Amino acid sequence: MAVQPPDEIEARRAYSTERPPRAALLGQPNTGKTTLFNRLCGSRARTANIPGTTVESRVGVAATTHGALEIMDLPGIYGLSLEVPESKLCRDCLDGRIGDVAPDVAVIIADATNFSRSLRFASHALRRKMPCVIAITLADDARRKGFSVNAAVLAECLGCAVVITSGRTGEGVDELADTTLRAALHGISLESFEQRLHHLPASNVSETDLAKWANDVLVEVASGRLASASRVSDRVDRALTHPVSGLAAFILVMSLLFASIFWLAEFPMNWLDFIFSTAGDWVRAVMPAGPLRDLCVDGIIGGVAGTVVFLPQICLLFFLLSLLEDSGYLARAAFAADKFLRRFGLPGQAFVPLLSSHACALPGIMSARLIPDSKDRLATILVAPFMSCTARLPVYVLLISLLFAGRPWLAGLAFVGCYATGAIAGLLSAYLVRRTLLRGPSRPMLLELPPYRKPSVRIALWVMYDRGVLFIKNAGTMILAICVVMWWLSAYPKVAPSPELLQMRAQISEVAQKATANPEQVKALESAMNLQESREQQLGSMAGTLGVIAEPLFRPLGFDHQLTVAVLTSFLAREVFVSTLMIISLTDSNDEASLLDRLTTNRRADGTLLFTIPTAASLLVFFTLAMQCLPTLALVGRETQSWKWPLLQFVWMSGLAWGMAWIVRQALLTGGF
Repeated sequence: MAVQPPDEIEARRAYSTERPPRAALLGQPNTGKTTLFNRLCGSRARTANIPGTTVESRVGVAATTHGALEIMDLPGIYGLSLEVPESKLCRDCLDGRIGDVAPDVAVIIADATNFSRSLRFASHALRRKMPCVIAITLADDARRKGFSVNAAVLAECLGCAVVITSGRTGEGVDELADTTLRAALHGISLESFEQRLHHLPASNVSETDLAKWANDVLVEVASGRLASASRVSDRVDRALTHPVSGLAAFILVMSLLFASIFWLAEFPMNWLDFIFSTAGDWVRAVMPAGPLRDLCVDGIIGGVAGTVVFLPQICLLFFLLSLLEDSGYLARAAFAADKFLRRFGLPGQAFVPLLSSHACALPGIMSARLIPDSKDRLATILVAPFMSCTARLPVYVLLISLLFAGRPWLAGLAFVGCYATGAIAGLLSAYLVRRTLLRGPSRPMLLELPPYRKPSVRIALWVMYDRGVLFIKNAGTMILAICVVMWWLSAYPKVAPSPELLQMRAQISEVAQKATANPEQVKALESAMNLQESREQQLGSMAGTLGVIAEPLFRPLGFDHQLTVAVLTSFLAREVFVSTLMIISLTDSNDEASLLDRLTTNRRADGTLLFTIPTAASLLVFFTLAMQCLPTLALVGRETQSWKWPLLQFVWMSGLAWGMAWIVRQALLTGGF
């Protein structure tokens, strides 16, 4: 295939099209496709070792030596001709039925560590009448195992360009981008296509003949031999994929992970506490007293700080989960969960959406599109919000820190318990709905176990960065807006001071004027007066009025009007619960106290502590089970094409959360807590 000089390429780009040439990444699961996409485009699209994670095609732009190249990351598939949603999506994309235009070139991913299978996959993709480039991935892993491929000889055998790459190390990435751009601009002639078909097996050959062809090509282009899996690896696989030992290992790994989060995140949390406290003190010192200063200090800084202070836990969680995922462990956990899920009426494919829902229910629900059976898909959508998403983490951290202060191991176990409670509630709900409204059997999941690999710290850091940035963006937009609204609702209308408050002010003035006045006594009286003033303002404000009206509904759970307002606000977005409490709290802590201390010393209108052990445990259970996300309900309505299912979901989850929270509170009160 002739290669055009760079000046001719630039000329054709300038006059042939107004958009960059488009390439589609096409490959099987666990071949390093999305990692390569991240390298090419400089983006950090999520990678996983579980088929189906890449549900919809993602588009990025790669910078090459001779211009821009648009790249689409398609789902990992086992074959283009299979009648499954992922394969249909890829066929529609390559045929131009998805998006504004068909790709100009297909980049076929071939895994060097499983090369014979990759050749069989590539033979079908190469039969399409479009330019193709073969990208041999995981080349560094293959070389470590004593296996290598001659790219020039393989290019002659397949009739297209071949580039050896590694998305993890960056090897060959620039060369692949340039080669792909050239192939896209050059196109493919009928003569070239016929020449390519001459090297490929017939389209109707048996799998045996196709495997023989792949092995013949392998002998011609490869040197060395991949080492077979060790006996130790096989034994580890048997343990991690066993329904009993695999589940026990998963619980142990998650417990260690969450315990380390509480331990390691303590220091950066303290730093964030100090930063926000310093910022609040500085604004209070430079701005004149008035509503604007109160808005900046209490509404904006205090409200946003109440959520952002938990950023270290979120970042550490996704960093450690990425390391586990990149190592190949989570695929073993998926395999162990397959038979377990089907006992509750969920398909094996539901593991992917449910696992994705632990980050956010929205992508989890969208990934349920890959489940072939409509009843299986609907059951998965209905229970996905039970999985504990990252929006719940600030509430979990606050309440667990209160319940198990100074005991990171118990805190870690409680964290696992929250995730397990949501998962168990989801499974039991699925069991109920599959035997009542959605009767029928569930299908097993096809899952390939990837080889164990050394996890990439670089990829884990990018995942942590992405999740952290997303969390901060939410804090700077939606959470900030809700904080401002909640401050306004809690600050107005202004309430006239009561006779009790006027008497306290007079007492402070009288004590302060005495020559023998004790500064500590004056400070204590002022603290009591401020608490009384806040209490009166909260009860008389619009937020307080709303809380008083709705309080009877939540009083059996131990919630006063403050917690009621915070819970009602959290139905807009779970993560604003802590920020709302920071704004409307009644606390006798000084301004220098840490954010966590201020939250945990909140007072009720009668002066008692707000967060007793029964109340904190009740609230923790409520947040673990309740449906508190309007965007999720809207998406469920769109995916199911009916508002019947999201309404049922909301009523069931909220009712179950209320009932279980009441049971936990009563049990703790009976136990003397």
